[in-house]
This record gives sequence, structure tokens and C-alpha cells, in this order.
Amino acid sequence: MRIYLTTRWFGTFLHDGARILNYKLFPKNEGEIARRLERLMEGEVLDEEEELVKGEKEVIVGEERLFKVANYRKEEYKEIEIDPSAYGFSKDILWKASLILSEKKVKEELGRMDLQIIQMVKSLDELIKFLNLLSERESEWKKLSFQDKSIQILLNLKKVVEESIEDMEEEIKERMSSTAPNLSKIAGHILGARLIALAGGIEKLARAPSSKIQILGAEKALFRYKSGRGTPPKHGIIFQHPLIHKAKVELRGKVARLLANEISMAVKADAFTKRDISEELKERLERKMKELLSTCDGSQ
Repeated sequence: MRIYLTTRWFGTFLHDGARILNYKLFPKNEGEIARRLERLMEGEVLDEEEELVKGEKEVIVGEERLFKVANYRKEEYKEIEIDPSAYGFSKDILWKASLILSEKKVKEELGRMDLQIIQMVKSLDELIKFLNLLSERESEWKKLSFQDKSIQILLNLKKVVEESIEDMEEEIKERMSSTAPNLSKIAGHILGARLIALAGGIEKLARAPSSKIQILGAEKALFRYKSGRGTPPKHGIIFQHPLIHKAKVELRGKVARLLANEISMAVKADAFTKRDISEELKERLERKMKELLSTCDGSQ
């Protein structure tokens, strides 16, 4: 008699093509089911499959991933109908397990995009530093009483770096638009990418309180303050946002707080709900800015 091994989302079964001969069920837990589904997708042999075929002389399988524990002969393999409800499993468990697996895959993909954005920001900063260095060399060179064709090499290199910066910024904008659309629209693509890089990832930024987002990038100033020197920083890298750096000096702390709150909401939507709430956030930010400015004007 030929014996076949068939694995379903709820367990693994030995059968002869018509009858179930033996089986091992998976735990009735969506998390455990999700873990097994992931291993199956990655081409691994499950522990239950190994245990079930142990001691059997010849088991035929139709999946190449099982060739180490059974005989992989796709043309001879036979399927069998197996009803999950007959073994106490509902489709609801499969749905929940699939949801867990999907969320995990999304997080992993998001993590990979995070790393790309972080590396792009680092590369952009290095290019900007290099460009500044070249500009300094150019200024020093032009001060010389004599100049030759050698300066053209420097100018050509400077142009290449400038074009590389533009290309990198465009690439960051493209990645940010797909990965963090809400954050991009509230903070701007480049500033949003810098915030992700400083936090160490989009999910870490999403879990950070708005007070921390407000001073990201001002760690040295914060350390000085905590060491008893100087005053607490009112803002970090978000100072680059036009709402802050164009505001009156005495208002910058309050504007930074408002902006950090909206950035916090935006990045939470990008990391968790995936909903586009950018227009809602922009309207609220604009309204709060008007209220802040009118309050300050009225108190003068």
C-alpha cells in the first residue's frame, strides 16, 4: 500500500489516497498556526511532519521541500480532501493566523524600507559634507594670485556631487511617499526621513512621545542641560521645518510642540493604521497655528 503525506494549515496527515491513516494536528492557536504557515512558505519541514513519517518505510510526497524526510515523486503523489471542521478547526482561526502573518510580513517589509531610508539619509549627509569641503577648497583656490586648469577638476567634481545630492533627494522623496506618506506631507520628505533615521526606524519614531520627537537631533544640548549647563532645548532637527525657523524666536518652542504633535499622529498612521490622514492633520495644524498667532498678537 502506498502512503502519502499531505499537510494542511491545521495539521499534517498520512493517507492512502482515500482514507486518513494517521495525523498530527497543529495547536488550535492562531499564533502557532501563523508560525507554521510561515515555515511552510519558507520551504521548511515541520516538526509534526518529521514525527509523522518516522518509522514509515515509504512515504510519497508532492512537495520538494519534503525530500529529506520522504520520497518526492510529484507524478505519483495523490491528494485527498480533508475537512478542517472534522478536526475541530474553524476558518476563523485560519483568518486570524493569516492576518498575523500578513502583519508580520508588512512589518518586515517596512523594516527593510526603514533601513534603505536610513542609509540614504546617511549617504545624503556624507555627500553634503563632501560638497561643503569642495566649496571650501574652491574658495581657498580662488584666493590664490595664480590659477591654472587644475581648478577645473575640482569644479567638475563639485558638479558631480551636486547632481548626486539631487538624485539622492529625489530617491528619498520617492521612498518616503510610499513608506511614510502622512509624515512626508506634514514634515516634508527629507525632514521626515531624517526623523526616521534619528529614531532608528519608522516604528520606533511612531512609538516615541511627541516630546521626544520635538527634540530629536538635540541630544547634545539636552545632555548639557541635564549636566547643569545651559537651558533645555526647545527643538531638535524639526527646526528645519519652515513653520519653526520662520517663526518669531519667542514662539519657536510652542510651534515646535504643535508640529511634533502632528508629526507623531502622522507617523503613527503610517506605521500602524496605514490610513491617509494627512489632509486632516494639515488642516488641524493650520488651525492651531492661527490660534497660537492670534493669542500671541492679542497678548501684546
